Amino acid sequence: MGNEEPEAIGQGGRAPLPPPTPEAIRTQLGRILASPEFQLPERGRAFLRYVVEESLAGRAKRIKAYSIAVEVFGRDEGITPDDPVVRIEAARLRRALERYYLVAGQRDPVRIDIPKGSYVPIFTSCATVLIDSTPVEGGLQPESSIPPLPLGPKVKWLIPTFLAVFFAIVGIGYWIFDRSTSQSSLRSPKATAPEAPTLVIIPFADLGEGAESKLYALGLTEELLNELPRFKELKVFGRETSEAISPQADASSIQKELGARYLLTGGVRVSGGRVRVDARVIETRTGAILWSRTYNEDLRSRDLIAIQSEVAGKVASAVAQPYGVIFSADVTHSQQSPPDDLDAYLCTLRFYAYRADLRADKHAEARDCLETAIVRFPTFATAWAMLSIAYLDEDRFLFNSRTGSSLPLTRALEAARRAVKLDPENARAQQALMLALFFNGQLAESLRVGEEALVQNPNDTELMSEFGIRVAMSGQWRRGEQLLEEALARNPGNSDYYHGALALTAYMQQNDEKALSELRQADLQAFPLFHLVGAVIFAELGMAVEATREGETFNRLRPDFPPNVKAELAKRNIPPEDQVRIIAGMRKLSLPVPTDIPEQLSPPSTTSDSQPHE
Repeated sequence: MGNEEPEAIGQGGRAPLPPPTPEAIRTQLGRILASPEFQLPERGRAFLRYVVEESLAGRAKRIKAYSIAVEVFGRDEGITPDDPVVRIEAARLRRALERYYLVAGQRDPVRIDIPKGSYVPIFTSCATVLIDSTPVEGGLQPESSIPPLPLGPKVKWLIPTFLAVFFAIVGIGYWIFDRSTSQSSLRSPKATAPEAPTLVIIPFADLGEGAESKLYALGLTEELLNELPRFKELKVFGRETSEAISPQADASSIQKELGARYLLTGGVRVSGGRVRVDARVIETRTGAILWSRTYNEDLRSRDLIAIQSEVAGKVASAVAQPYGVIFSADVTHSQQSPPDDLDAYLCTLRFYAYRADLRADKHAEARDCLETAIVRFPTFATAWAMLSIAYLDEDRFLFNSRTGSSLPLTRALEAARRAVKLDPENARAQQALMLALFFNGQLAESLRVGEEALVQNPNDTELMSEFGIRVAMSGQWRRGEQLLEEALARNPGNSDYYHGALALTAYMQQNDEKALSELRQADLQAFPLFHLVGAVIFAELGMAVEATREGETFNRLRPDFPPNVKAELAKRNIPPEDQVRIIAGMRKLSLPVPTDIPEQLSPPSTTSDSQPHE
């Protein structure tokens, strides 16, 4: 039995506390299981009871993943020795114990821990002063075998007062902490990241005949296991987990065994020189099919590896992308939760909801929620990245600007660098750094970061679209337009944002009809710059009524912009010759732009995939 002997203060200095007795350990086990702060389903509780009782019975050496899987979870005896279900449940149990001792068990006399790398519990006597509730003259008498030091009458009088104040402070602190923790459903502040939605990838079934079909099914599964974990807002259960699941297991049993909310499954059929892939996402709680897609490819025109890589990329974009299948399902689920019951993952949903329509009120909600998230999860790189973008928007959009703090561009760059340092491969962190560098005037470095990030994350359309806009504004309007169109084709979930940006790229290339078409497919009524783009497009096409309406709306939302238009456009790294075209359009609207800006249009940057302007 693993007992540890902490030290306690005695008359002669520090002496070890005796290890807890079996009776004390069983009492502590009952205390934990009865506490509402120990938040585990029955299988996790059975796990804890089993390892504790086995240890107390002297059978600690028998506590292995295999024995737990068979004796606690009722798994078949033919399972692999290192069942992933046991590892997953052990991780949950460790977190639940950590939370219990943080919230409710600070003063418990015995601590039960299950160290990482082992399933054998450790029992520790805690150096806690226990207080007997029997009243005695002068206050509460400590229950201890240590003889008390002689105290003067004034000190004796102060003890009850001190204890009363001390426990009042502890009580208030406990109430505040416990309330905030339970309402947010968050783990310990030591946790590195909140619970993200979980996806189990079941190996795709071979529905064809011959070795080629089997090879393709295996290859596609491998590609998906490579692509999906790139999306850091999603937790993906890999090969070891999926292979441990019985082929006959349904979505409900997978949800019970693994706690996974989503399941990706499908089949592959190769016949007559063609390959057909059927893929679908199932919500495990209800068994509902949230998404399904069929991909047909010709093996005679392309090789097998290229096809499986492309199909895996398309599936990953559709399933794991911001505004994709899982995002939409989680947004719907979050809307059914109480508004004050948001955890850190839901803060990321708030961020994406804000990014979808760019409203100032949603910006404040997302920023405040993310600031809370990074306090509780200081190593949560995705939250730092999103917070960086929220800080950036205080400057470029003037959304909820703060006084009395450092400049928003400074905060944005600091938060982005921290996100990248925490997780260098996180696409959202790279996106945030690209944007922060861009608006801090470091154009070449910004585009370099964006280029490298897109190579690492070629299926992340949120990153692709933002990089496309930065490329376009730097003067490469055609290349930026191509990136935006590809992002829209892969992921139509954030179409307003994409279409609005495409309207600007078309206008800057003097393709006014396309600009109008893209504009009419976007709806960002609360976003000031959307109205400026609309106004100059309508003015170019001679649509005076619409141009006047949009121009007046823009001037009302951003009256500071026209007088400072040159600085605002330079902040966005728009080259001087392209600035002239935008300003000329604003003059047609009679917006109050400075009179000292040249009216002569230079030849437009039609899009040239030239080097970015510095």
